Amino acid sequence: MSTPTTTPAAAVNPRLVIITGLSGAGRRTAAHAMEDLGWYVVDNLPPSLLPNLVDLARGKGIGKLGVVLDVRSRTLFEQLGSVFAELTEQGLDIEVLYLEADDAAIVKRQESTRRPLPLQGDGRLMDGIEKERAMLSTLRASADLVVDTTNINVHQLAARVAHAYGGDEGNRIRVAVMSFGFKNGLPLDADLVLDVRFLPNPHWIPELRPQTGLSEAVSSYVLAQPGAEDFLTRLEGLFETMAPGYIREGKRQVTVAIGCTGGKHRSTAMSEEFGRRLRAKDVPVTVMHRDLGKE
Repeated sequence: MSTPTTTPAAAVNPRLVIITGLSGAGRRTAAHAMEDLGWYVVDNLPPSLLPNLVDLARGKGIGKLGVVLDVRSRTLFEQLGSVFAELTEQGLDIEVLYLEADDAAIVKRQESTRRPLPLQGDGRLMDGIEKERAMLSTLRASADLVVDTTNINVHQLAARVAHAYGGDEGNRIRVAVMSFGFKNGLPLDADLVLDVRFLPNPHWIPELRPQTGLSEAVSSYVLAQPGAEDFLTRLEGLFETMAPGYIREGKRQVTVAIGCTGGKHRSTAMSEEFGRRLRAKDVPVTVMHRDLGKE
């Protein structure tokens, strides 16, 4: 539990973020990252005590409250729906951060810790994973932000958390633009996936091959290709159409994934440029490159 930053104010609802997801997917890393951002974070709270904690936060003037809720509470986790309904009736807007990873990544991480999963019992590790996915499926479907940690490290996860929860933009939408390579699999946490493999590949130009889309030479080459400007302009228009709807639906975090073959040249350059255009419109945005360096 972190030390809260309190403010002498009347009792008001805190901003509440539920940190949840699969065991081994990075809940602890996310919680620590939020603590570093000044959030008051409580780990493994029984769901039935959440209203009491919110009341405490109101009384103490705690403005940002993060709570780790997961299947470690076993059957108590089933109370979550009624608890959420109670808090919603009180005017509280609940945000959900859901962390997941593929089965192979979870197995590898759990085997390295030599600890069983909470729902594993006497069964196999995969049995525990399947039970967790089933129990958390409804919560995942309603999550405001889903982060797939399969192919990212703890520092990248902390950066995602900092981007999503490090500011005080209220209802402004925040955008994460992610480049990736299709050969490494689709990013499961993306809200919108775009394919820029229609552009010529700098890989086949000897002097550009060793460089990345972060270099001026590759970026200029990619952006000068027929269709690149039209793609970016249409993507800007699409985002402007979708953003107000996301906000009306209470979705504050959007991940836009732009992919090419390997995630080194085209997707990287196009992601950087799209991020630049969003910043020019005063949209809070971060750009990350999932597969850069994996080629």
